[in-house]
Amino acid sequence: MEARDPYQVLGVKKDATDDEIRSAYRKLAKKHHPDLNPGNKQAEATFKEVSAANELLSDKEKRARYDRGEIDASGAEKQRAYSYNDFAEGAPGARYHGADGVPPEDLDDLFAFFRGGQGVRGDGAAFRMRGADSHYALTVDFLTAVNGARQRLQLASDKSLEVNIPAGVRDGQILRLAGQGGPGIGGGPNGDALIEIHVTPHALFQRDGDNIRLELPITLPEAALGGKINVPLPSGAVVMTVPAHSNTGTMLRLKGKGIAGKGDVLVTLKVVLPSGGDSTLDDFLKGWAPRHPYDPRKGLAS
Repeated sequence: MEARDPYQVLGVKKDATDDEIRSAYRKLAKKHHPDLNPGNKQAEATFKEVSAANELLSDKEKRARYDRGEIDASGAEKQRAYSYNDFAEGAPGARYHGADGVPPEDLDDLFAFFRGGQGVRGDGAAFRMRGADSHYALTVDFLTAVNGARQRLQLASDKSLEVNIPAGVRDGQILRLAGQGGPGIGGGPNGDALIEIHVTPHALFQRDGDNIRLELPITLPEAALGGKINVPLPSGAVVMTVPAHSNTGTMLRLKGKGIAGKGDVLVTLKVVLPSGGDSTLDDFLKGWAPRHPYDPRKGLAS
């Protein structure tokens, strides 16, 4: 099935900014993430489509090439129809050239380099050439990107690579595996495998540079009276002290707990009332509120 227009997939305009594209992707990826929709094949398919659209539009070079019509929505090169003029037009007396600038009479030598894969030219001279680099994409989850791990990348039905994911790898970062690309010619070295990393969003954590942000629900007593609570982190839970009289929006910082020990974890508190209500709490507040009036919206203007 032909890939859809990535702008339509993300629901953004052609002139959308990078921030608008990033925001649209995060919203859709979180909504359709397979971990949040177990067994939902449609959500899984939509998540893959959204990820592919973001991969293209978040890459400035790919986005520009797509906008110019050089590649399609899947990122594949579009076929170009060549005309006689592509080869015949040129300065008077100049030799005809192909679209890549190689004169036809030189093509015999070029193809002879690779004849039989032996690296021997038509005149018998040895030719040595480094192999081509191979390009791959590998999707990892947020926790793997933060903590690092080893993950196997399937290249073909009969070949795979063990990839070392370094702790703190970023979305879009390229990992290079030396010598894992195309074979060299005439005894030349192999090319490298270039692996572009794609990091799936997490339901709780968000990356902000080397910092990690999370919104943490707390109870009304914890907010009013303070206390020690457990905070889930990518590296494991830690204990954090909530100051008394904290509010929704209060931000607490856990130093050195961010990406690869470089950044911090920024915890934004969110006060959550009991689900379904509580009659005892209701009765208490009915007696307490008239004696302790306050206006949290004072000074706000429309």
